This record gives sequence, C-alpha cells and structure tokens, in this order.
Amino acid sequence: MTATAPRLDPLPVRFASPAPRALPLLRALLAAAVLIGTALGALLASAGPAAAHAALTGSDPKDGAVVATAPTEVTLTFSEQIAMGKDSIRVLDPSGERADKSTVRDLSKGGTVGYGVDLRPDLPDGTYTVAWQAVSADSHPISGAFTFSVGAPSETEVAQAGGQTGGGAVGTLYGIARYLAYAGFTVLTGATAFILLCWRRGAGVRPLQRLVALGWVTLTASTLAMLLLRAPYTGSGRLADVFTLAGLPEVLETKTGAALVSRLLLLGAAALFISVLFSSYARRERTDDSAVGAVGADSDGAGDRAREKDLTFGLAVGGSVVATGIAATWALSEHASTGIQTGIAMPVDVLHLLAVACWLGGLTALLTALHRVPTIEADAVRRFSRTAFISVVVVVATGIYQSWRQIGSWSALTGSEYGKWLLVKVGLVVLMVGLAWFSRAWTARLGQTSDSADSTDDTDAPDDTGGTGGTGGTDSTDEAHDDAVGEMEPERAAQLARQRTALDTARRKKERDADPGRSGLRRSVLAEAGVAVVVLAVTTVLTTTEPGRTQEEAAKANTGGVSGAAPAAPQGPTEVKLPFDTGGPNGRGTVRLTLDPARPGGNELHLWIDGPGGKPLDVPELKVSFTLQAKKIGPLPVTPSRLAAGHWSAGSVQIPMPGDWQVQVTVRTSDIDQTTIDKTVKIG
Repeated sequence: MTATAPRLDPLPVRFASPAPRALPLLRALLAAAVLIGTALGALLASAGPAAAHAALTGSDPKDGAVVATAPTEVTLTFSEQIAMGKDSIRVLDPSGERADKSTVRDLSKGGTVGYGVDLRPDLPDGTYTVAWQAVSADSHPISGAFTFSVGAPSETEVAQAGGQTGGGAVGTLYGIARYLAYAGFTVLTGATAFILLCWRRGAGVRPLQRLVALGWVTLTASTLAMLLLRAPYTGSGRLADVFTLAGLPEVLETKTGAALVSRLLLLGAAALFISVLFSSYARRERTDDSAVGAVGADSDGAGDRAREKDLTFGLAVGGSVVATGIAATWALSEHASTGIQTGIAMPVDVLHLLAVACWLGGLTALLTALHRVPTIEADAVRRFSRTAFISVVVVVATGIYQSWRQIGSWSALTGSEYGKWLLVKVGLVVLMVGLAWFSRAWTARLGQTSDSADSTDDTDAPDDTGGTGGTGGTDSTDEAHDDAVGEMEPERAAQLARQRTALDTARRKKERDADPGRSGLRRSVLAEAGVAVVVLAVTTVLTTTEPGRTQEEAAKANTGGVSGAAPAAPQGPTEVKLPFDTGGPNGRGTVRLTLDPARPGGNELHLWIDGPGGKPLDVPELKVSFTLQAKKIGPLPVTPSRLAAGHWSAGSVQIPMPGDWQVQVTVRTSDIDQTTIDKTVKIG
C-alpha cells in the first residue's frame, strides 16, 4: 500500500511593494491612459463613415466636365478590384429621371479595373448626375456621385449626396459589431492560451470559465450581427432591411459572407474545444492536484501523467488550429487580402492577430484572476510575463511590416487619415509597453518573495500535537464546532455553514486586498487593460480607413500618373477680397468671396459685403460669373441669394474643370451706381 501525502494547496502570491519612486510615474501613466481613452472615445463617437480601400481613379466624362455632344456611355475606373451589382451605376438627367439603360458592364482588362453603363440616345443639354456604389475587395462599401454637363451647365433636381452606404445607423451598428468581434476573439483566444500555457489549474476556476464563455458568446453574436447587417451596410443603408433577409443570399456569395459563415463554423468547433477544456481537462487537473506529493507512484500514476500530457498537447494543437482559422477569416477578407504582397501579408496578419490576442486576452485573464481568484501561483504569473514578452515582440515585428505595406511613404504617415490613426495606435502601444514594464518588474520580485513565503508557511504549519505555531486547541475547537453543528436541525446547520463560508470568503478577500504588492500589480494590469480597450477601438477604425498607399496611388492616377505634375490645390475654401467703388453715396466697400471646396464639381459660394467701417453693407443687387479664358469657357453666370444684410450665398455652383478661373462680381449700390470687379482664383 502506498502512502499518500496530504494535498498541498497553492500558496497565495505575495508581492514585494513597488519602489516608492516608481509610484508617481505609474500614476502618471495611468492618468495618461484615462485621458487618451476619453479623448479617443469622443473622437470615435463623432467619426463619420470611414473611407474604404478601393478608390475611384477616373471617369469618362470627367467630374464637372462640359461636353459638346451627349456621350453614349459613362465609364468609371478604380484603384483595385471591386464588386458591382446590376444597378450599381445610375445616371440621372436634370429632372431626376434615369438616363442610362440600367445594365452595368465590366470593362476590366489587364491591370485596369473599370465598369460602364450605356446611355439613352438623344439626351438633351443640361447637367447630369452619376451616382455609383460598390464593395471593395477588402469588404468595405464605397459610393460617390459627380456631375457632367452636355452643352452647358443647368439647374438640376438631383442631390449629389452619396447616400448612407456604409454610414448612418446601419454603419454605426456594423462598426460596433466589428469592434465586439475583435474583442471577443481577443478574450476567447487569449484567455484560453493563458490557461494552457501559464496556469493549467485555471481550467477549473469559475471566473476564468465565465471569461472564456463570454468571449465565445461575444464573437458568435457579433459575427451573426455582421452577417445580418451586411446587405443593408453595403446596399440600401436602411435598418429595416435587416429583418427582411432579402439580401442574405447575395451576401453569402461574396468573399466577406463566406468568411463570416466560416467563422461561425469554426466557432462551433471552438465550443467543442471549450467543453473538453472545462470538463475532462479541468477534472484531470484537479485530480492531479490532489495527488501532488504522492510517495511511491506506480505505473498507473505514470500512465495518468502521460494521458494528461497527451490531452494537453491535443488541446493545444486543436485550439491553435481553430484560433488560426478564425484569425484567417479577417486576413482573407479585409486589408491583407488586397494590395501588394498578399501572399505574405495574409499569414503575417494572422500571426499579428494571434499575438495581439495572446497578449491582450491573456492580460484580461490575469486581471480576472487577480481580482476574482483568492490564490494564483507565482509561476503562472511569471509564465504569462514571458508569454506576453514574446507576443509583444511578434506584434511589433508584424506591425512594422503591415505599416510599411499600408502607408508606403513618410508623407502618407502624417498626411493621410490612416497614417494619423496609425500614429495614435503606436503611441498607445508604447504606453502599454511602459505599463507592462511595471507589471514585469513586480513579477520579477516573485522569486525573491517565494522563499520567505514558504518559510512563513512552515512556521505556521501544524506541529505533532495538533497545535499551530504554539497556539493549541485549533483542531479540537473545529471538531467541537462541527459536533455542535451536527446536533442542530438541518436548516440551521445549513444557514451556519453559509455564514461560515461567507466569513471565510470575506476574510480571504480582506487579506488579499491588504497585500500592497498584489494591489499594485492589479492597478498596473488594469491600466494595461484599459489602454488595450482603446487600442482595439483604434484597430477597428484602421480596418475601415483607406490606407495611405491607396490614397497616394489614387491621387497619382488622377493627375495622369505624371510624377512631376503640379501639386493639387488645397482641399478647402478659397477666399478672396475685392475692393469696389461704385462712385455714388455709400458706394465704397469690400466683397469677401469664399468658394468651398474650390474644386471641379459642386461648390458653395458665399459673399460678404463690408462697408468702410467694416460693418455689413446692404446692396440691392449682386451678380457673379466664372470664366476660364484658357479653354474659352464662360462666362458662367451665378445668381446668389440674399441671406441677410451684407451676406449673399449660392449653392451647387458647378465648376466644370480645374484651372485659373476669372471671377467677376457686379455690385449695384443704387438705381444708377454699380461696378464690376474681377480676380483670378485657382480651382484645383
């Protein structure tokens, strides 16, 4: 018969207090994390629909062009492959009626991506509006509108808004679902990796089980939501279409729909993995804990350990395959699947997602254990520290490659929206690494304090007489208490047992919270987790933002591919001042004219008339015209409307093409006093 040693419960982790000089820096980093998170939360809440990866690089006729005769077709070219439906391009005449034949033709050939639509014959003169919408290869909806004129510009009843594709309530809900999908994957993968790699006993810990289950439910629910929202997100933009399911068959035929369905199937396999992890594996870990220290282990014990290793290995391999497959559903359908070096970019993106999940999800699991679990082995914390360090190295290496691939140049890093968000993410990651340094420093002290903890526990161990460190009678008191409880009624005994359990739990929590080292580590890990939430939000924004490389390539295509072309005029309002003097009473003043955005197409015109003292000067009549003398276009008359004393405005001022336009303003200050002034403005 073999003797069985008593079960050795894991010792509570005791931490050395942080150095006093480190506390102010930690507080500063924590305050910075809160401020950055608040600012970014407000920024994300106010952000509109993000740009997508593909971009319109040209059209025939061009935006704002004036052609002598009606064209037979309208063609569009794009920077990358897109998906278009049968009615994705619409051409509307000045009255808003369809001027096209409602059949989109694919004109792509070679490396050029193009689509066209035939026009009806004998179109009358006037301004026509072209509205289009599509889905880029990285799953994001794109849309736009522009105008061209036949003969001469005219009034039009068609608004040039691009619609709510990718925006509105549907866009907001889809963005929330996308963020929750990232968060769910991070928690599910990272917490599971924390259990298998760092703390196997955690498989039987209820708070960690709930955390993994929460990650699975969040990822599953958000994936289903994205699948249902996909049709209105890329099409009508109407929230009511979510419940009709009319567009679901078309979604399932797309690359994104296939990726979402594949993710759901993999989540079914993940559910089976979780059930094994929290049942058979957790029971085996508890059994092994009860047998720790056994003397004279026989062949059955060796066989149990071999089976445990096999089960651990099988779970690790199976979990890795499932996690890799889920990560690949993003890589195969979003930014990594388009652009340059896709054969390298997709595996790198999968590796990046897995490393981020191991780091941030494991951090969430550690934070849960520190807050909800009475004891956690020091070795588990040290193992996570090493795992997190390796994950950070992988995240940085893969992130550098991804940044180069999506940005392409230093100018795009600071001059594009994608580059600015990327800089924000880099700053947050640096802040997280700084906070992780404190956690790693406290973790390194665990080895120094373990020996002292062990010696203290040996001092408090029961002696041969049944006492504890010189304090006798503890066991006999407990036995007497148990005998007394046994003589009571069952209901009263159960009530006392619950009270005793509650008191023991409160005592352990009080002892745990009184440890300054553990509290310090919890604060540090909590700060890391807080910044991680913001990092995931910024990552979500980056996945829906047009990369800087694509922006520059589209701009180059719009300038004809000439590297030495003159820089485009700034995208913003152009303001000019034109002094005038009609020669009559109160006939002197200044006209301040603004044209926004001062580019071909529709512009908004505002004019303010100031008198000699800078006060608004009310005039009975004001006229404006635009002339492009180099192309013999114009004058194109504009009749502004009076909004208030000294303030006139005109919307949808059509400028056909870029160039140096002469603006003429006629000001009449009385029945007989008027003058015409002019100035040249640059239309980009």
